[in-house]
Amino acid sequence: MAEIVKKQIVKFAPKGDDSFYDTVKHKVNEYFLANNISPYSNSKMYVKTVVMLSMYFVPYVVLVTGLASVSIWLFYGLWLLMGLGIVGIGTSVMHDSNHGAYTENKAVNNLLGGVLNLLGGYAPNWKIQHNILHHTYTNIEGLDEDIDAGKGLRMTPERPLKPHHKYQHIYAWGLYCLMNLYWIVAKDYKLLFRYGKNGLLQKQKLTLRRALIELSLLKVLYVAYIIVLPIMFSGFAWYHVVAGIVAMHIVAGFSLAAIFQPAHVVETSDYSAPNDERKMENNWAIHQVMNTADFAPDNKLVSWFIGGLNFQIEHHLFPHICHVHYPKIAKIVANVAADYNLPYQVMPTFRSALVAHGKMLKKLGSSETHSLS
Repeated sequence: MAEIVKKQIVKFAPKGDDSFYDTVKHKVNEYFLANNISPYSNSKMYVKTVVMLSMYFVPYVVLVTGLASVSIWLFYGLWLLMGLGIVGIGTSVMHDSNHGAYTENKAVNNLLGGVLNLLGGYAPNWKIQHNILHHTYTNIEGLDEDIDAGKGLRMTPERPLKPHHKYQHIYAWGLYCLMNLYWIVAKDYKLLFRYGKNGLLQKQKLTLRRALIELSLLKVLYVAYIIVLPIMFSGFAWYHVVAGIVAMHIVAGFSLAAIFQPAHVVETSDYSAPNDERKMENNWAIHQVMNTADFAPDNKLVSWFIGGLNFQIEHHLFPHICHVHYPKIAKIVANVAADYNLPYQVMPTFRSALVAHGKMLKKLGSSETHSLS
């Protein structure tokens, strides 16, 4: 990241000897060795992959073959199911693959991670925003773009407070519904120009020119198969097709935001900021634990559908381990955190996580101070 604006660079404290991170890595590695299992995907993950891909592509085939023309309810129901398919693919298949956690085979990871390109996104952008910026600089204003919602939302105490933020805990949920639509229409291009300017595209071995060509061709392909073909062959008028697409992305956008935001934008998050010399008080691993929370650890259905992302602490410490292993290693992480007197935040249910996120949005919308404790 040599070309990143110098004032943005943040340096974490050294991990030190006998550190929390060294200890938890050692114990997690011992778990895999002792049980003679791979940290990558397993047979259950392969089945899930087929299910998630089918949830999106099978309804699409039904739509473009005209089989749904018998019922308007079936037509819209299939678009909504595709919205859930986007969520399932995004949180389980694409997410693990783009982290290199699905398999040791880079070609397979790239293939499955590239499914994002068929969903209206662009994998290189996602890798930069999520893998590099979010996972390195979690909850740090100006660097973690997962908490950058422009002027509409204030997700960090470092961001200027505006009068409308007073109501963000109410209107945020509506904005979340538009998240996917904004991403596929405009945000990908904005990110490309930003990443091209500060040198981050180079980490993906891309020039801005090549990335713009790739992205534009992918957008044309997306428009052709998601809009043009259904208009031609679904048996419904164009406005029904457009309404179906919007409904699909509303389901996907809201669901994805509801999964990711409660893991970081909650009252238990530390929101530690760099000092005047752009140095952090804690090392990277402790920073992750202090700014991340798990939720619904005992809800197997939630864990299955959202790719284990309710175990966000484990994911942030071990992004290269497939999510199917998170429930097991969560106990190890919790025990080591207790040994080092570190907080290990867990919200008991998905509902409680959403409530906690709403409360934090309200708090951020009414406080002008940098410290919200």
